[in-house]
Amino acid sequence: MSTGPPTDTETERVRRIQDKTAPRYDRQISFFEKVLFADGREWATSQAEGAVLEIAVGTGRNLEHYPPGIELAGIELSEEMLAIARERASALGREADLRQGDAQALDFPDASFDTVLITLALCTIPDDRAAAREARRVLAPGGKLVLLEHVRSPVGPVRAIQRLIDPLSVRFEADHVVRDPLDYLAAEGFEVESVSRLKWGIVERVVARKPRDLSTATSSSGSTS
Repeated sequence: MSTGPPTDTETERVRRIQDKTAPRYDRQISFFEKVLFADGREWATSQAEGAVLEIAVGTGRNLEHYPPGIELAGIELSEEMLAIARERASALGREADLRQGDAQALDFPDASFDTVLITLALCTIPDDRAAAREARRVLAPGGKLVLLEHVRSPVGPVRAIQRLIDPLSVRFEADHVVRDPLDYLAAEGFEVESVSRLKWGIVERVVARKPRDLSTATSSSGSTS
């Protein structure tokens, strides 16, 4: 569980940072996509099936890569980011229900999506574990969680550098560079199907599922971890 300021206060801080970053976000992230993430967006969206929810849609950089035939919804904390995403969807002719929302408290009914997709966002959501918990709630039994994230590297020297820069990254960009969703996905009731790591283990691609037989899933409702 994340530490630091109360979640609601931190959420507002993240919103302010993202609103300020929105006009230059595409230019900034395009560099890191080339250097670190390669075809990560294409890989993530290729996993999407049926009714799809993208959490933290940002400026909509995934929109052009989704396969045909899906029913797409997306939420974004920052209204400034969301405005750019809506413009992009319109230019692409992509039908999508894009709305302002908080990943930590999704405004969707239980079991309403077949796929939940999150790319490069768990690093900035104040309570990333709460976001995973909400993703599981809105997934139908057997539904799929698809993640593309930058994470804590298993390579010692790289991890040491990450730990060194993390306080500054969190303070100025609200970006946690030593998180890893594998720390809690199983405890939150997901069955991890596949994991791949790239770039010294910094980049992680994960596919996990909400079990079809929910009686066998691990419940986190009483967890204190």
